[in-house]
Amino acid sequence: MVTLVGILDLARFQFAMTTIFHFFFVPMSIGLGVVVALMETMYVIKKDEVYKKMAQFWSKIFLLSFAVGVVTGIIQEFQFGMNWSEYSRYVGDIFGAPLAIEALVAFFAESSFIGLWSFTWDRFKPAIHVIFIWIVAFASSLSALWILAANSFMQNPVGYAIDNNMGRAELTSIGALLTNKQLWIEFPHVIVGTLVTGGFIVAGMSAFKLLKLKKNDPQIDFFRKSINIALFVGLIGVGGALYTGDQHAFELQSMQPMKYAAMEGVDETIDSSKRADKAQPWSLISVTNPKTHKVIARVEVPYALSILGNHSLTGGKTVGTTELNKEFEKKYGKTHDGIKDYYVPENTLFYAFRVMAMGAGLLGLVAVVALWFNRKKTDLILTQRWFLWVLGIMTFFPFVVNTAGWLVTELGRYPWVVYGLMTIADAVSPNVSTASLLISNIIYFLTFAALGGVMIWLSRRALHAGPDAEKEAELSPRDPYEDLAGSEEKA
Repeated sequence: MVTLVGILDLARFQFAMTTIFHFFFVPMSIGLGVVVALMETMYVIKKDEVYKKMAQFWSKIFLLSFAVGVVTGIIQEFQFGMNWSEYSRYVGDIFGAPLAIEALVAFFAESSFIGLWSFTWDRFKPAIHVIFIWIVAFASSLSALWILAANSFMQNPVGYAIDNNMGRAELTSIGALLTNKQLWIEFPHVIVGTLVTGGFIVAGMSAFKLLKLKKNDPQIDFFRKSINIALFVGLIGVGGALYTGDQHAFELQSMQPMKYAAMEGVDETIDSSKRADKAQPWSLISVTNPKTHKVIARVEVPYALSILGNHSLTGGKTVGTTELNKEFEKKYGKTHDGIKDYYVPENTLFYAFRVMAMGAGLLGLVAVVALWFNRKKTDLILTQRWFLWVLGIMTFFPFVVNTAGWLVTELGRYPWVVYGLMTIADAVSPNVSTASLLISNIIYFLTFAALGGVMIWLSRRALHAGPDAEKEAELSPRDPYEDLAGSEEKA
């Protein structure tokens, strides 16, 4: 039993580590692709060379993120087969179909047009060339759609039948998979999140660069324009994230009520019809005892949960985790005897949800202030150096928000790997060992640390060199025999 728990915990840790690190770069590359595409579109419309220079400069970061995303994606798929073979066997017919289409269609188009776009700046007219990067952006989103179709099945299984002879689930309707309600609340939320990520990376890196530039440096205009375009994209993303997040939370009340109750810190059912104020209070702070699953401390805001969860000042009902656990025990207890209970990690979900929601609000506030400071005929963005530091720090904040959202999505499904069908414990490979998992975890961690370090180093190097680095190198090429000649003179 100790060995089994060790294997399961290590397998879960490896899945979390590989997925979180991979998900650093997926929103980054999709979002940066849109920002770069918009910059090149501005070049086509305005015929201003600065926008072409912007697209070429920020594409360096975009291409780096794409490359690292591909590598981490391969590692993530590898650990599926190594650690979760029972899962792969049970739902491989369903899970494999969208992933195969993603690789053969979406990723193929994405990678092909990235190459075509990168090496043909002087071979096509601008109006034709810009189409390539928009195809890349569309193909990236299409790639995300197919991957999320697979993930949505894990959250809300549809379009399948159980083959009792083979002991596995089989796909019966690809249409049902693509019209899954979970997919169409999850996919838009992820896409607008990519806009937030790409926008704030460009804006934040531009802010760091402005901190280094001297007054009247010609690069100032370049990075100020970069901030405006990036935050235009980022602000659209923030607005979209708040709207789609609200829709997502609303649907969770019926699709995954245990996740919703944990997100809102509701252990005992709140029925507004039985309350004097006829409304549901919302917990700003909540602490749940992980052993008893009872809330031991909370700070409430009256009426707020009715507004958020019921879209009304009063009314609504939120079923608590205690009542839901009893319902799930009656529904699934006989089928899955190995499960102790159906509670999710309440404290983690509660605070991860607030980091995600409040983090998006903070990013939106920073974007509005930055656009105001950076408007024409004012140098506030340059004189208020403290704010440049704030905007620079926001470079990293979307990664925190995205990770918090991923934790809510995946941990909220516990103890299921496929909601209501297959438990996490049943999905793990029977032939992996503690030693192999421990070694692979260490190798993956070191690999990710190296990839992340190289990514940061190359990005920082590109930013430090600036947008005119290649032009300056062409105007003043370095003599390859310069060092040799100098040493001969000294001799």
